[in-house]
Amino acid sequence: MKRKKTVITSRGAAAHAPRPRAPQPPRTPVVPSSILRLPGEKLRSAELADERAAARNARNAPAAAPAPATPLPPLAAVDLSVDLAPRRDGALVLRTPVMAAAGTFGYGVEYAELVDVERIGAICSKGTTLKGRTGNAPPRVTETASGMLNSIGLQNPGVEAVLERYAQTWAAWEVPVIVNVAGESVDDYVAVVRRLDGEPGIAGIELNISCPNVGKGGIQFALDADAAAQVTRAVRAATQLPLLVKLSPAAQDVRRIAQAVADAGADAIGATNTLPGMSIDRERRRPFLGNTYGGLSGPALKPVALRVVYEVAQVVEIPVVGIGGVASLDDVLDYLMAGASAVQVGSAVFADPLLPVRLADELEAWCRDQGMTSHRELVGAALPGRRDRPSMKGAEYRP
Repeated sequence: MKRKKTVITSRGAAAHAPRPRAPQPPRTPVVPSSILRLPGEKLRSAELADERAAARNARNAPAAAPAPATPLPPLAAVDLSVDLAPRRDGALVLRTPVMAAAGTFGYGVEYAELVDVERIGAICSKGTTLKGRTGNAPPRVTETASGMLNSIGLQNPGVEAVLERYAQTWAAWEVPVIVNVAGESVDDYVAVVRRLDGEPGIAGIELNISCPNVGKGGIQFALDADAAAQVTRAVRAATQLPLLVKLSPAAQDVRRIAQAVADAGADAIGATNTLPGMSIDRERRRPFLGNTYGGLSGPALKPVALRVVYEVAQVVEIPVVGIGGVASLDDVLDYLMAGASAVQVGSAVFADPLLPVRLADELEAWCRDQGMTSHRELVGAALPGRRDRPSMKGAEYRP
């Protein structure tokens, strides 16, 4: 038997001699089988393992840094300004189209500690007469369904006292103050306006022509086109101040009245004043108000006033101011689309003195959301392409 050959290591220990190993070729990197395989060819198990490993590595790889965010463009500015006296070369430009209505905001000073009055479009003062008035007998105010009745009777201290007490404060404000003027004759109106003309702090005149005309048997100026034109023309001759004439919703043909006062020199039209109404005291079995009748205002008046705005805006070229039941942004939008250039907030101020400011902010935000740069794009949007039939024709009764 042939003995195995032994070797001696450096430490003197014997060991079997290792067999020489053939040289190994360098290992080729594994290429994903998805690249090499033919369409429809099944993956072998090793190739499948490689695929899964590559997928795991891709999942575990650090996420790429997010691309820098593109800065948003600045919000477009919304122009809420409105010119209520374009015939006077911008003599009555309001910052916003939301105004405070006469009789509900006092003389402005009563709210100045609660409201930033400078952010209101304009303030219409309480009705002012030539001489002071004590007003009607109480009760003067009562709540109704969706509104209120008032019978204040134009209580005010008279034009001289108004100027003495408030004109200096108004002159220091940037918000325009429009003095509401009332009278029982053309001469009354003219005398008050002449006293106001040229006084610092007086930005304009609002004629309350719903007063009785004693020269024509007590009928309201606002119900007779000739009388409305007469008082408007006389006041226009007495002052260069911007002149807004406030119509009555009780007029049978409000279009004719509107055209008459526009032709007589009015710079703008207010639509509308209150609507005559009454309330019953059931316990006493008699009218609730001391004067029997009162003026209806609030949301109940809005459909009537909106109709008047819609009709008037079709027949005059001067601005129209919507008045009656404005309590929300929807009301503002309705009046603008019906043809109003601005609105007045009245009865709702008693519940929320900040409402005129908030409505202007809400209108600005709404216009921005709609991509509009001015609320003026809305004015008259709901008007017909050609003149619509007047409401006095009784269209709602036609078959």
